[in-house]
Amino acid sequence: MDERFNRWLLPPLLALLFLLIVYQYVSPACPGAACPRRPPASAARRGGGPAEREEEEAAAAATVGAAEEEVAAAEVAAAGALPRLVAKFPFARGELCRRVQFDMRGRDVIVFLHIQKTGGTTFGRHLVRNIRLEQPCYCRAGQKKCACHRPGGDKDTWLFSRFSTGWSCGLHADWTELTSCVPAAMERRGCAGNRTLRDRLC
Repeated sequence: MDERFNRWLLPPLLALLFLLIVYQYVSPACPGAACPRRPPASAARRGGGPAEREEEEAAAAATVGAAEEEVAAAEVAAAGALPRLVAKFPFARGELCRRVQFDMRGRDVIVFLHIQKTGGTTFGRHLVRNIRLEQPCYCRAGQKKCACHRPGGDKDTWLFSRFSTGWSCGLHADWTELTSCVPAAMERRGCAGNRTLRDRLC
């Protein structure tokens, strides 16, 4: 009996919950001045007479008028001067405008650090499929991994990423894992002459 009752009770309760959620997001929440004004809380609590209510309303109106004047003055002052942005991470200009020479024919390797939810998958696909190179990456139809060999080489790769070597250092490997894993992974692939990350970035 209880199972049958629960079976019939659950769908209406779920439907009611769904309707409440939809109503919360769809219903207009006081558009413009359509919401009724409430009397001041102090007058409602005390239940004062009409004279006391008029005095409190006049004081509230004066306070609101002064606040509106302050807001208008602040807007005029802000319109004259642009807001000043404070740098959260102040990088030196030399760090931001650094030029790095990448020698694809030499021993350099680009190591792609994939960070989740930042468009890394799309960017990684563009690295192997849409860049105009002397020798573009060879991608077979239906496979995610592509062979990104150096010009004139069949074994040596210039790109270490999910779409060229796979997840060789584990799924979403971070900087620490990559710095310790990439040299060993490149040696396993037969690219022992490649530079390590430390040689390139330090």
